[in-house]
Amino acid sequence: MTNRLARATGLCLLLSIAGAACAGQVYTVADFARVRKFDAHVHANTDDDAFLNVARKDGFELLSINVDYPDFPPLREQARVAHKLRAADPKLFHFATTFSMQDFGNNRWTEQTNRLIDAEIRQGALGVKVWKNIGMVEKDAQGHLIMLDDSRFDGVMAHIEARHLPLIAHQAEPKNCWLPLEAMTTENDRSYFRDHPSYYMYLHPELPSYESLMAARDRFVARHPKLRFVGAHLGSLEWSVERLAKFLDTYPNARVDLAARMSQVQYQSTTDYAKVRRFFIDYQDRILYGSDLTENPLTAADRAQNPPIDSTRFPEETDEFWRSDWAYLATATVQHVAAINADVRGIALPRRVIDKVYYLNARRVFERAK
Repeated sequence: MTNRLARATGLCLLLSIAGAACAGQVYTVADFARVRKFDAHVHANTDDDAFLNVARKDGFELLSINVDYPDFPPLREQARVAHKLRAADPKLFHFATTFSMQDFGNNRWTEQTNRLIDAEIRQGALGVKVWKNIGMVEKDAQGHLIMLDDSRFDGVMAHIEARHLPLIAHQAEPKNCWLPLEAMTTENDRSYFRDHPSYYMYLHPELPSYESLMAARDRFVARHPKLRFVGAHLGSLEWSVERLAKFLDTYPNARVDLAARMSQVQYQSTTDYAKVRRFFIDYQDRILYGSDLTENPLTAADRAQNPPIDSTRFPEETDEFWRSDWAYLATATVQHVAAINADVRGIALPRRVIDKVYYLNARRVFERAK
């Protein structure tokens, strides 16, 4: 495609978006609070009303995901918080459970894990989360890293499938994690991995490569074709909508959420706006909105990578974060994105696409477990 043709194509696209806006086929910034929305990836780790209140005001339902993450409260406390918030507002607040890798591989691990999952279903759990510690941290009794396609997970995965629960999988990290700092595409990744060298895989060649983790994840999805699979964080394929499209084409049981990867999408849209917009339209039934917003207990410890930056301004920053994502996905608003140091035009998805990405897809995936 020549530069002249590319400019002409871009102009036609912008004119098309403007025409759609005039015809009322796209939402506006002012529509934000009145449209039904579902944030399918948050972490509510305190039992106050702050998250519920801002979600109620901004028109969101929430799926809070419990995860075996050392920067979060213990799993038992995460579960207690989730049960309490769901009891307070079961129409607005939903949660996904998780399991511990402690004693993985012994004869009773599968039985104990399945029993825990059933107990959480009775409390209202709508899904199960597996985290990046599988593949990057956890080792078996022989000292080998445990990968997601390990056959010792089969009994638990069969149980999850039988209970009609989706599996939410955070495998690997952004591809930037395996690149030199100067080659990273977003400043938020660059600053995080610079400040957290223990998590920076470029400095740890002894650990699995990005491609080996993706291959294990793909083998797992292929091995469980009837399992509803949600690849958290755009399935760690955030760097290329083309690669992500191939993943979705290959595995029809897979979907992805957008949590904590919007800046990588925006980075791509600054170089090929039409391609990114077309991806969302073509895969409108396979993408779930998620933010990764986290309300953690206030401590002096270093916070996780998750927003907001200032926990004392949780309601304000949450509202600002949600509105910024809405402006990018639902409108043609131009906003400055500090993470990529660029002015970014919103991709103004049609209303029917926004309704799926922001609500209907999550409702279908996380229907009440049987």
